[in-house]
Amino acid sequence: EINITTTWNGGSIDHKPVKIHLTPHKERDLKLTVQAPYFADPAPSGQAGRPFPELWNYEVVELFLMNNKDRYLEIELSPHGQHLVLLLSARRKMVKDELPLVYSATIKGDQWHGEALIPLDYLPPNITKFNAYAIHGVDEQRVYEAYSPAIGSFTEPDFHRLEFFKP
Repeated sequence: EINITTTWNGGSIDHKPVKIHLTPHKERDLKLTVQAPYFADPAPSGQAGRPFPELWNYEVVELFLMNNKDRYLEIELSPHGQHLVLLLSARRKMVKDELPLVYSATIKGDQWHGEALIPLDYLPPNITKFNAYAIHGVDEQRVYEAYSPAIGSFTEPDFHRLEFFKP
């Protein structure tokens, strides 16, 4: 289980942590499960179950899975059912965009639950590190959270700081 318990730069959060589970599913997929607080931010306009460009501008939970050659898969899941899956070959160097995904999400009160099936062939070979993030809030109230925060003299969040990914 991955629990996101800090802000992007190591500060404390004021709500229950986002919980992420990643488990094998049949022979060709990983099952990614998210349980998270729901902040009722404005929803993306896209259709549930479909890729949505720039989903990171909305309420979202993200998981990055990386190998030792800095190839990584970025998976973004929205409480409203949209998703975004990107394959990158180096920091911010996109190889594939808007990969299809089996994904569903439900909102119940102040919590949301999402389940996605990640095809194993999406993953770069030999995953060795990961990081996870959550984003919510609008404008000045925007909050960026991280499993492994960026410790240092950074002034703004950047989820592609690969040096902070953990084994």
